[in-house]
Amino acid sequence: MSKCRLQFAWRTDTGRVRVHNEDAVSVHPDSRLVVIADGIGGASAGEVASGFATQVVSDCFRSGTPLPEHKDEALERARDAVEAANQIIWDSARLTPHYAGMGTTVVVGYAGSDWLVFAHVGDSRLYRFRDGEIEQLTRDHSLIQDVVDQGFFKSLEDAQRYGINENILTRGLGSANPVVVDTGEADLRSGDLYLFCTDGLTGMVTDDGIRRILLTGGNDLDRLSSLLVDLACEGGGLDNITVALMRVS
Repeated sequence: MSKCRLQFAWRTDTGRVRVHNEDAVSVHPDSRLVVIADGIGGASAGEVASGFATQVVSDCFRSGTPLPEHKDEALERARDAVEAANQIIWDSARLTPHYAGMGTTVVVGYAGSDWLVFAHVGDSRLYRFRDGEIEQLTRDHSLIQDVVDQGFFKSLEDAQRYGINENILTRGLGSANPVVVDTGEADLRSGDLYLFCTDGLTGMVTDDGIRRILLTGGNDLDRLSSLLVDLACEGGGLDNITVALMRVS
């Protein structure tokens, strides 16, 4: 089966408050691979952890072995790649005092002939924009998501209004070894637009705000990625902001 054609664009920004950018993004159009990570740890080298994550995952797909051609193989590769990144971050944090306490989120997407597989840990997200509607394909590994899932609140908005901290992660690379990696898959249709992003975007822009940008921002992916980052900055830019777009054309 011939592969569908894909277009990519990405952008990362420090935001308006942070001094350093602890996000990392690695997009490989030739390999149909996207990796985004949001470092945790501040002075404890969050940017090192996110860099490890994007590099190790990219290497697991691109170095030495052929790219996966089947969905099951790709899902296994994605999970193994994230687990390998976790091992590197876990070991480095314990061998290097300056790296103690570092960690990162990660979300990975790899496209096959007419499918996309993804793997993630933490609260960096993957969305699908199809037929004018937006759908979150990943589920955050966070305290606020957990209390909603357990039925204490009807929605994330209700939990936020109650005062539940939306920045507390329940899972991240470097926080446990081994780590539990969530995976999933999606079918690719012509016109689909997939958005990978860190919480620097979703913490500042609602899902409906993202949908409006993708709906009205035009067809230029570079422009769309800039519009999303700019909107997050206008909303306060409290965190680093990273987005990557993949369109099925």
